[in-house]
Amino acid sequence: MRTEDKLAEAEERPRDRVPLRMSRTRAWLFGTTVVAYVTIVVAVVTSSKLVTLDWQVMMFRPYKQWPQIHAFLDYFVVLGQRGPTAVIVAAWLGWRSWRQRTLRPLLALGASLLLLNITVGAVKVGFGRLGPHYATTVGSPELFAGGDIFPSGHTANAVVTWGVLAYLAGTPVIRRVASVIAALLALGVGFTTIYLGTHWVSDVLLGWAAGLLVLLSLPWFEPAIAMAEAYVRSAWMRWRLASARRRAIPAAPARQPVRESVSAATAGFTGRTTTGTTGIAAGIPHHPARPHTARHERTPVTPVGSRRPPADRPSRPAPLGPPVRGRGATS
Repeated sequence: MRTEDKLAEAEERPRDRVPLRMSRTRAWLFGTTVVAYVTIVVAVVTSSKLVTLDWQVMMFRPYKQWPQIHAFLDYFVVLGQRGPTAVIVAAWLGWRSWRQRTLRPLLALGASLLLLNITVGAVKVGFGRLGPHYATTVGSPELFAGGDIFPSGHTANAVVTWGVLAYLAGTPVIRRVASVIAALLALGVGFTTIYLGTHWVSDVLLGWAAGLLVLLSLPWFEPAIAMAEAYVRSAWMRWRLASARRRAIPAAPARQPVRESVSAATAGFTGRTTTGTTGIAAGIPHHPARPHTARHERTPVTPVGSRRPPADRPSRPAPLGPPVRGRGATS
């Protein structure tokens, strides 16, 4: 059967696929990013010159220095918001998955967003840093105060969401072009949050590093993505095979429910209520129930005795009056 052949092909496909591996350049870039990530965290915790730069930029208030671009950047920063960007990228990758008959693009996007939410969310809650608009002490890093802005979620999300498109590009040329575009979008979103005063400079720097780490670690999750795709394909093909078998077997005719009685106005008969017998359920009317008697108790069809009259029966007298004459009679 054709469906069974597709099922066998889906089950064998993960064995033939060779997962992507991290190249030396990517591994070197990953290590450098880890060092930068740790350096930024230490600089903020120790209230170094990076925290001083945060306060200087915040006191400068860029949104008041260049108010003419404020309206545009209010819309531009949405490119780093998790909800709208995820919907846009998921729609594009869903179309690619349908064209290429593979779930890898959507699964790669899901894995990257899940990893981003876990790593960035945990660090945000752990440090609890307040934003520039809620800062209380000048020169303080504002850590462990119940905030959730370190690192910048907009910036990290822009790096991951748009970077996944470059990661899944089909050719090296398209991959390079998409990487440049994704980098420009991520840089623009990061600087926009600084301009609007929603994040410190150190927040944006750590957001870039966090998003890049998630993006660079995706090749390590390729085996898990392949296993998930194989499981979904196998479940889908098994469901289609079961559906095809159900359609091939003709369904048994539904038995009409037995009714206890039929209205005398419509049928004029009363049916039997025994299940599994012919009658009202089969559409055949029954006569009204009547007592059943034995053969010898029934009334005989003909009267008892001889049909001839008895011998002593008197004869009928002749009619009185003149005799009737016929045409041929003489007077």
